[in-house]
Amino acid sequence: MATITSVVDTTTTTNQGKAGDTVQINGTALSTTARVNFGAAVVTPTSVTATQVTFVVPSTAPCSGQVSVSVTSTAGATSNALPFFVLATPTTTGTSVTCVSAATGGPVTLFGTNFLSGTQVGVGTVGNVAVAPTQSSQVTFTAPANPGQVGTVSTQAVTITTAGGTSTSGTTLIDYYLAPAITSVLPTSGTADNQITVNGTGFVGVDTVTFTDSAAATATAVFTPVSGTQLVATVPGGLATGAGSITVHTCGGNSNAQAFTIT
Repeated sequence: MATITSVVDTTTTTNQGKAGDTVQINGTALSTTARVNFGAAVVTPTSVTATQVTFVVPSTAPCSGQVSVSVTSTAGATSNALPFFVLATPTTTGTSVTCVSAATGGPVTLFGTNFLSGTQVGVGTVGNVAVAPTQSSQVTFTAPANPGQVGTVSTQAVTITTAGGTSTSGTTLIDYYLAPAITSVLPTSGTADNQITVNGTGFVGVDTVTFTDSAAATATAVFTPVSGTQLVATVPGGLATGAGSITVHTCGGNSNAQAFTIT
């Protein structure tokens, strides 16, 4: 009668794998194998020799957990059974940040399930990052820069690949932002509480407008977004008179410092 000595997934080289993986059953007296018993499923082997049987983990395999693997001969005799562990497909639920700079990328923590056997995180068309998760529900990685970005905001899908497969693309997203740029301010000088029109590009998701005075002191301004190319800022009080500047900040970083004189 057939005896099984090991069950090895050819992808993971262990007795763990996922649906669609090829598995080798090693043992003795296997040449008359007619079927593989994978838990409750009956699977037709893809190859049979006296010492090895191969089969593909069926799509009907459990999402995760242990199953027993044995073989049954043409005469109806069934071998001993050995365990095989079905690895769960990972899922993603969100990230610690919603956006990063296109110029630099940045640190991101990805949240989800079944991460422990993770090998890489994919960030859309930007690239892949090697990871080695120590927790099943999260992993921290550095999102790569996106130097070829053209639009102000580029939305990318974040996925993770483990021995159990790749998470569904589109479930978790992250935005890459180009840094804003100021082209002009009108008027070019003013005093506290004056309203200044700031023109430029990349004014999407602006979180801070900063005035710097002649003594290099800074103050954040109250501002109103108008469009992706314009906003209106109120000159803050408490700044020294003289030549200074204005900058605009988004998730993409700081803009250039545009000259502005405090009067």
